[in-house]
Amino acid sequence: MSEKTLVSIVDDEADMRNSIAQWLSLSGCQTETYGSAEDLLKVVRADYPGVIISDIRMPGMDGMALLRRLQSLDPALPVIMITGHGDVALAVEAMRIGAYDFIEKPFDPERLSDLVKRAASTRRLAIDNRNLRREMSDGTMLLRKLAGSSQVIERLRENILDIAQADGHVLISGETGTGKSLIAHALHACGPRKGKAFIYVNCSAHNEEDLEKLLFGPSDRVGELPAIERSNEGTLCLENFEVINPALQARLASELERANGADTTVAPRNLRLISVSTQVNSTADVPEGMREDLFFRLTALQITTPPLRERGEDILMLFNRFCSRFAEDYGCEAPELSAEEAAQLIHSRWPGNIRQLMNVAERAVLQKRRGEEGISNLLQDDDAPAILPEITVEKPLREHVEAFEKMLIDNALRRNRGAVSSVMSELALPRRTLNEKMAKYGLVRAEYL
Repeated sequence: MSEKTLVSIVDDEADMRNSIAQWLSLSGCQTETYGSAEDLLKVVRADYPGVIISDIRMPGMDGMALLRRLQSLDPALPVIMITGHGDVALAVEAMRIGAYDFIEKPFDPERLSDLVKRAASTRRLAIDNRNLRREMSDGTMLLRKLAGSSQVIERLRENILDIAQADGHVLISGETGTGKSLIAHALHACGPRKGKAFIYVNCSAHNEEDLEKLLFGPSDRVGELPAIERSNEGTLCLENFEVINPALQARLASELERANGADTTVAPRNLRLISVSTQVNSTADVPEGMREDLFFRLTALQITTPPLRERGEDILMLFNRFCSRFAEDYGCEAPELSAEEAAQLIHSRWPGNIRQLMNVAERAVLQKRRGEEGISNLLQDDDAPAILPEITVEKPLREHVEAFEKMLIDNALRRNRGAVSSVMSELALPRRTLNEKMAKYGLVRAEYL
């Protein structure tokens, strides 16, 4: 369910601010009113999630001075100015300073509502982008996004932390949908280059001419530096690097020589490259048409992302998380898996990996909302259960039982928001047994509150 748009209204006339607040409240907004600019500035912060509406002419600090203060606090904060008939020139000046828009008295309330909705949408987008940038600069948060407790994912996290501290160029290889872009960001954010520029270029998304301009310049956009220069002191990540033509390979090799200080005629460049590929599987797999010296330099260090089908019980954990997220988005209950369905998920091939699992989870939630049960029909023919090796020991069966048991406890904790007594009642487990199983499976109550 979407949250109400927050609107702060600043006007020294009580009747005006109250009538605006009443109209916007009827339009579905959450409103706050202030009799002066000084009162608003006591509470507003840089990450204020809503829209500001301010009269231009007020005693004390007027609307123009307030706008300048808000701009210095957060230039992306949308401010709508209310002006009198003779204040159009002042309103135009406010737009130049950075106001979102202005509206003249007497104004149409419907137009004001529409203006607020558009400003709120712009604000949400700005905050989402800001939060995303923060996440991408926080190595700890990025590693938490690599969710799972399987041995392969634990080993992956350890490799990321180790390689992040090194300074050699890195190859990240693996199937589509396995999180290679996320790992590239984590390598940058967990290492000594954190806080410096991280430039991501998908080489296959550009023709040869545009790719050369993007990497080396000159840019078609005035004042924009090429990626090589922007990533100096930081990290340049090249997705699908194997498509780079021989001429650009030569220029890239020259830049790496410069980074090593081998070319004494130019200033050295401090540059780390991360190459991302679904085609290159190992450092022995030199792509056709690529210079070997460049290839081996780019792949000095390597991380291979594990496919989802090798992650065992992580599949159930991820499926449950995705289902919970989509159920909240769609305002319905998350589907519950039977033991047979859990086994189907674990043994499916998942050629699209995590992206495909996320799509199946969303369709399962939508199906549940319609009152339909079961996920077997959501697993397409090309993702039928893989042929399993002959089981000669009892360990695989025990692992499947434990994975299903962990999933049931995880679901119960999530449904009951970590209330242990409710989980005990739902699963008919004594407290000691539940505590032991939670410890065994690494389930922490605080994560469900």
